[in-house]
Amino acid sequence: MTVEIDLTLNGEERTFEAERSDSLLDVLRKNGYTGAKRGCDTGNCGFCTVTVDGESTMSCIEPVATIDGATVETIESLGTQDDLHPVQSAFVDNAALQCGFCIPGMIMRSRDFLAENPDPDREEIRAALSDNLCRCTGYEKILDAVEDAAERMDGDTAVAADGGQPVDDVSCSGCGCGVNDE
Repeated sequence: MTVEIDLTLNGEERTFEAERSDSLLDVLRKNGYTGAKRGCDTGNCGFCTVTVDGESTMSCIEPVATIDGATVETIESLGTQDDLHPVQSAFVDNAALQCGFCIPGMIMRSRDFLAENPDPDREEIRAALSDNLCRCTGYEKILDAVEDAAERMDGDTAVAADGGQPVDDVSCSGCGCGVNDE
């Protein structure tokens, strides 16, 4: 049986037709939102993590009927190639990705977690990401990236516009560049 689902998806009001048996992941992928990945179809890997009404959600086990009227955010809403979200740029700058399959879910869960806990310690990060699996990185670089993202989102760390290493304190003088010249 086909049903119509109304939701706010990445800031836009949308209506989708779906089968009553579809999951949120089914609806997203059938409509071109391929950032959330299909992994286990049981909610055990986190590859399909999106945000529903402000909460990280495994979209593969979220019945389509429960999202009618919801606000859904996917990785596609976060940033662009030229203007990455701080969590995305921290993952890139910390080489916290390899095959990329788990990364959209990791980034979405990390963003949601940092909104709740802007100054986490490493164990809190580890616990927050425990529902998201990665078979490639060994997690250390992912943990580094989330720590870095927390600093960036706090505003204490400069972020280079080109994705390179930021320069927080320029301390030259007398070289003619004009920085710190008196």
